This record gives sequence, C-alpha cells and structure tokens, in this order.
Amino acid sequence: MDQREFYVYILASEKRLLYIGFSNNLDTRILYHKLHLKPGFTDKYFVNRLVYFETFDDPTEAIMREKQLKGWRREKKIKLVESINPNWEDFAYIEAADFHSIKQSIRPDDSVCSA
Repeated sequence: MDQREFYVYILASEKRLLYIGFSNNLDTRILYHKLHLKPGFTDKYFVNRLVYFETFDDPTEAIMREKQLKGWRREKKIKLVESINPNWEDFAYIEAADFHSIKQSIRPDDSVCSA
C-alpha cells in the first residue's frame, strides 16, 4: 500500500504576514505560491516563504490541525514558528538533506501546540 503524507504549513511574507495551508504535496504547493500561480492572499501580499510545516499520515488529522492553527491568535502562531525556526528562514531554500532532517523533527509539540 502506498503511504501518502499530508502537510500543514505556515508561509510568511518578508513583513511576516502569515498564511496557513494544507496540502498532500508540499513541494508543488510551495512552488505554486512562489511562482504566484494561485491567485489570492498569498499572491497579493507576497506570502511565499515556508517558515513552518508539520507532516501527517492521516488527512483528517492534518485538516483538524490546520483549522486549529487558523483559530489561534497571531502571537501563538509566531511562538510556534519560532520554536522551530527562530530566524524565520525559508525552508524551501534549504538543501534537500537538511530539509529531510527538519521534516523528520517537526511534529506537533503539546507544550507549544495545545489549544
């Protein structure tokens, strides 16, 4: 059986406007944002830097997590991003080996992520 992965991700602009999304193909989705192929908020405000993401095996869990994060206050979202990415680096520009390492280390942390 083919195991699929699902992602909840946070994008930021240079001015730190935030966008939270869900995808089953993070690489392609980020490419769409970076190339402005999907009209909307991220395109209009140049929100295309991948600053945080989580990986899920179950799409229902990922969608629930996306909704949870969208319900958080901005300050809590910033704390979550900075718990993994204090310099707000764009993970989409990190070497593949480092990206895999980051991907393996990012899982919801109850101390930061509890509602």
